[in-house]
Amino acid sequence: MEIQTLSLPDHPDLAARVAELAAEAGNADGVAPLSEQFLLGLTDARLGHRHLLAVEDNRPAGVAAVDGLTAEMVVAPASRRRGIGTALLRELGGVEVWAHGNLPGAQALAAADGRRVTRRLLVMAIEGPALAAAAEYEGHDAVTAANLRVSAERFGRLTVEQAWLKANNEAFSWHPEQGGWDLARLRRATEAEWFSEEDVLFLWPDGPALAGADGDGVPPLAGFHWTKWHAESTPAFGEVYVVGLASDFRGRGLGDPLLRVGLSHMVRKGADRVILYVEADNEPAVRAYGKLGFTVAEEHAVYANQ
Repeated sequence: MEIQTLSLPDHPDLAARVAELAAEAGNADGVAPLSEQFLLGLTDARLGHRHLLAVEDNRPAGVAAVDGLTAEMVVAPASRRRGIGTALLRELGGVEVWAHGNLPGAQALAAADGRRVTRRLLVMAIEGPALAAAAEYEGHDAVTAANLRVSAERFGRLTVEQAWLKANNEAFSWHPEQGGWDLARLRRATEAEWFSEEDVLFLWPDGPALAGADGDGVPPLAGFHWTKWHAESTPAFGEVYVVGLASDFRGRGLGDPLLRVGLSHMVRKGADRVILYVEADNEPAVRAYGKLGFTVAEEHAVYANQ
């Protein structure tokens, strides 16, 4: 077994084989080993990912991908327990590594390498009658809901993108992946095959402010709820992909309607199950989702050297 360092977008055939390897591992483990961004990084050179490829008998047996801050890795089910995961971790050095699903095998591998959990990300889910109840939304007297397509027709696409970007960066100024976006990063995210303008919901404040704009020429967006439709699954289900309130609209009781407007949209689309990701240490959010009927379905963890 040898480990090669390369950028997989420069090697499309290898990238395709690694994507197949990840799919095989996901089927075997019941959880996808690579997140959406790291899967995109196999073919999109703009993300700048570095790849460590473990090669066994002239075929990929495992891969570790690094985005500059963290890494994700996977070993082919047929190639496990041969020291490949240990070798990849050794090559990664001090880079923090995600363990999606935080499965027993990943826990044991991390412990043997002297790593500990530094971050936990929960997947919470809601379905059936609980989802139907949580999705009840009859409007709000202070805001108007409109999707991206309708909003762009009214204000112009660039203006809406700027308002969306501003609200996102205010809501996620603390977040290592979602914060600090620029327009290019936002537009790259909307290139995903699953993206739909109808699945991004905005809350615009009612009254004179809606007809005007702030000093930057951007209408005052109260919040956004970006939903994701998982049509690749049978049955299809929805996801609270990103939801955030702008700074000026916090503390006004808009968090609940912002969440419900997206849930309502996904239920109308046919969802009987909706998931979301939330940091485990964000206790207020975990409690709020729990009160709505969400329960923990999965856990993902980041491991770092002690």
